[in-house]
Amino acid sequence: MAGDTVSIAITGAGGAGVMTAAQMLLDAAATAGLYGLMARSSGPQIRGGEVAAFLRLGAQPVNCLDDRFDLMVALDWLNVERFAGEIVLDADSLVLCDEGAGEPPPRIVASGARLVSLPLQETVKSLPGGRLNMLGLGLLTGLTGLAEEEVGKVVAKALKKRGQEVLDAGLAGVGAGIALVAAVDAAACRLPEGSRGDARWNISGNEAAGLGAVRGGVRFVAAYPITPATEILEWLAPNLEKVGGVLVQAEDELASINMIIGGSFGGIPSLTATSGPGLALMMESLGLAVASETPIVVIDVMRGGPSTGIPTKSEQSDLNIALYGLHGDAPHIVTAARSIADCQFTAQWSVHLAEQLQVPVIVLTDQSLGQSRAIIDRPADLTFISRRETGSAGVADYRRYALTASGVSAMAVPGMAIGEYVADGLEHAISGRPSSAAEDHAAQLDKRARKLELFDYGQHWADVEGEASLCVLTWGSCTGPAREACARAQARGIATRLISLRLLAPAQEERFAAAIDGVDRLLIVEQSHSKQFYRYLRAHYDLPRNVRL
Repeated sequence: MAGDTVSIAITGAGGAGVMTAAQMLLDAAATAGLYGLMARSSGPQIRGGEVAAFLRLGAQPVNCLDDRFDLMVALDWLNVERFAGEIVLDADSLVLCDEGAGEPPPRIVASGARLVSLPLQETVKSLPGGRLNMLGLGLLTGLTGLAEEEVGKVVAKALKKRGQEVLDAGLAGVGAGIALVAAVDAAACRLPEGSRGDARWNISGNEAAGLGAVRGGVRFVAAYPITPATEILEWLAPNLEKVGGVLVQAEDELASINMIIGGSFGGIPSLTATSGPGLALMMESLGLAVASETPIVVIDVMRGGPSTGIPTKSEQSDLNIALYGLHGDAPHIVTAARSIADCQFTAQWSVHLAEQLQVPVIVLTDQSLGQSRAIIDRPADLTFISRRETGSAGVADYRRYALTASGVSAMAVPGMAIGEYVADGLEHAISGRPSSAAEDHAAQLDKRARKLELFDYGQHWADVEGEASLCVLTWGSCTGPAREACARAQARGIATRLISLRLLAPAQEERFAAAIDGVDRLLIVEQSHSKQFYRYLRAHYDLPRNVRL
């Protein structure tokens, strides 16, 4: 795939409009029938300061960035060295910069990339109301071969609400940028021809997760804003109203988790979204949901840690707290989205699991999925039966926590005749009344574990691709790069097998054993400094002797 795509980096100071230009370029690629991915990088201050946008565009679906960039447009050199480790350039790369911005950073020069200096600021000043980012968009339009008319439509759609004067200035900037690079040799930056087939979506992982929640039946959301999960709430706030739902911005994460437990107790599928610091605050209440068997969904968009860490960078280091953070024996479900598109499916499936099994589900995504955008094929319209069991509720001798064979018992909702029961964090008898008797505790421990152990999760637990003895085992956002690495290996004659887990807890011992049957070399790919995924695998599964991290 690498030879069929163009990878682009755009850098500039905060306020220069880097992300706006990148978004418009992605939109224009979509209208041209192409696929693409756009990621962003910024400093830990979240807003303001330096920023970089990374794009990869091509004629086939794009699930990860490439390992190098064909083209870099530096609107200025302000703190660009902070992104140097993320922008890999080589002798085949082209770098465009402003001739009046001073010398390029030594690391850029050392890469061997071809540097072309152009009068960017001077050109912008010559345009009434000119904006540097629109000039940059024009540079990219000219170098990639996108039609000026297509880009102009995108600019018009984005700027028309700001008045004709602003729109005219934007279009003039694009035209000036195209003219500036007319003589620049950039054959390697030309995009392939797109295919104008079925409708495609331009969506972020956070938006996809919100859509999956709504499709799964969630109608109540309570949450406190936190980077990088806030966009889930921003998308849900107006869209929940369209289906009769409600979103409440709580005063903190403690209130959020308790509100959704209350909403679910009342019979409404409920969800909250957060990141690592917020998830840490929710642990006690997650235990309440386990003990009271109240279905809820918590989406954790992971970021760098510990503590406040790096809010704008991606990491998979919340795995341990998601799996093991609850006190006591507290069986629950942990799922993980494996791509931007999969954020929708995994969120929807997780609502189904929560409602079917009356259990809290923690959905793990991360900053690189949540805040990146992709042009994807429209996801299939899947329907899961998500109604919780209420069949024997409201009948004589109702027992909320009856010891059923499946472990799932009827859950009454407020207002059902003869459906009253006590639901709190204390251990209880089958009626729900608090009990410290050993036999009641043992019976309820078995019940809560049994319902997760006996449930048939089907083929959604993981993706297994290939049958080779060399296996790459991964999860979450590492799946896209791992899949492309396997494809490149296959192209070189190296057969590979790829396993990417979507269901992390409960562990699926039998399915995993079948998936790695015949594997004698295992490469584990993850993004945590302390090897959390590897240690999780060692704790729950039998691995081949020859394992590399």
